[in-house]
Amino acid sequence: KAAPEVSGGAARVLAPSDPERGQSLAAAVAELPVLDARRQQVPFGALFRERRTVVVFMRHFLCYICKKYVEDLARIPKSFLQEADVTLIVIGQSSYHHIESFCKLTGYSHEIYVDPEREIYKRLGMKRGEEIASSGQSPHIKSNLLSGSLQSLWRAVTGPLFNFQGDPAQQGGTLILGPGNNIHFIDRDRNRLDHKPINSVLQLVGVQHVNFTNRPSVIHV
Repeated sequence: KAAPEVSGGAARVLAPSDPERGQSLAAAVAELPVLDARRQQVPFGALFRERRTVVVFMRHFLCYICKKYVEDLARIPKSFLQEADVTLIVIGQSSYHHIESFCKLTGYSHEIYVDPEREIYKRLGMKRGEEIASSGQSPHIKSNLLSGSLQSLWRAVTGPLFNFQGDPAQQGGTLILGPGNNIHFIDRDRNRLDHKPINSVLQLVGVQHVNFTNRPSVIHV
């Protein structure tokens, strides 16, 4: 049974009613390796074998929009994830050398790995290139997009090695997997602005809503 299309031409989303396809896709990527910040190799499937896991695949570590998105992922309290028995993981496609500096830059302290050969990206059907589509205003972009993108370019030029810390044409996506070889949800980004809003993903796995605005929450008493 084919996965349904989301309205508006969005990336294909695997429905919970399609478990066989989810299992076969998860099995196809489970043995592929990812690397941690110490260059330790881990089978991708080991990351979601024991519990439900949200995996966010990034474009590249110098992508300004991705940086802002991961800064908000960093704001998810670990206690919220623990209460729901959910793991959060970011996957990049750079060398493992860039993981530590990216985490310092974004304040991200949840799990993070890289797939430098982009084998998992390819098997999961992540897009390359920009699809022209209206993605709406991201709740995670709270500052000027142009100036932020120029800052990222400056980081690339002035870094020890001039590179974009990944293929700049590669798009990412968001998955909910596990426990075991099960994919419950997959959303493939069509372009750099097409990230799935974080709270909509957290809702799917029973994690509390997080306030990502720069304004304090109003508590009614």
